[in-house]
Amino acid sequence: MSSTPLLRFSTISEYHRAAGLPKPVHPLISVVRMENIDMPIAEIPFRMVPDFYWISMKKKQHIKFRYGQQTSNFDEGVLFFMSPGQVFGVESVEHAADFQKPEGWMILIHPDFLWNTSLARNIKRYEFFSYSVNEALYLSEKEEAMLTAIVNQIELEYSTAIDHFSQDVIIAQLELFLTYSQRFYQRQFITHKKANHELLTRLEDYVDNYFNSGALASQGLPSVTHIAETLNISPGYLSSILKTLTGQTMQQHLHHKLIELAKEKLTTTNLSVSEIAYELGFEHLQSFSKLFKTKTNLSPLEFRASFN
Repeated sequence: MSSTPLLRFSTISEYHRAAGLPKPVHPLISVVRMENIDMPIAEIPFRMVPDFYWISMKKKQHIKFRYGQQTSNFDEGVLFFMSPGQVFGVESVEHAADFQKPEGWMILIHPDFLWNTSLARNIKRYEFFSYSVNEALYLSEKEEAMLTAIVNQIELEYSTAIDHFSQDVIIAQLELFLTYSQRFYQRQFITHKKANHELLTRLEDYVDNYFNSGALASQGLPSVTHIAETLNISPGYLSSILKTLTGQTMQQHLHHKLIELAKEKLTTTNLSVSEIAYELGFEHLQSFSKLFKTKTNLSPLEFRASFN
């Protein structure tokens, strides 16, 4: 992909021109219907970096996409989310001779539209803006209809006369859209139990191997990003699944494993507390003792003494 042309779109108007679309009705927010895009197949492959939020629902499209480090074919109706500055690529078209324009829609939202609103403060809590393409949201017909209805309302609102209430109305609709999306992702986590439990098994195997390898002493706890790369998923998706299925953040999960290993060393070895702290990756004994007491209500020495 390194030699593939990279297109940067600073404004929604720039994207409209590149996609063969009319000038946007509103410069900071636009609903685009997929069937109206006129981008020749001859220009594929390409990569693009939009400087605005991009929410896309695509279906019936034999095109291979790349988002983050993952590729995917969107032949079914799926929803995915991009933040400003993320790279999205179109790699190839399957059966180009039989290619038909896709169905679906996109919402393009410039960050300036969110300025001084509740959504500007809260949009980062929607972790799915950092998921990879293979972690897209698969919608049921009912869910797709619900979200499409909101999209239609957004388009109607900015297409009519703009007044003092327009931005507030659209922001409220966007927040409703994102809240529904969060609900549907939770449903997907639960309904895909087998795949997600397999992911948790892989996570446990990785963490156990890491802890038993001696890497803690030299490298400390692995980062969420490092673990996610090893498991070939995005950090946000890993954190979301773990939180949904276990109720723990990744840091809480790792700290729990760390304390369990500390308990084992305190009760089955003659290592000093300082030596155990070092083996577990702590530079300072006080940090280890503080974490241990927070999790167990006992100091490491008190815990060891309780077994003697």
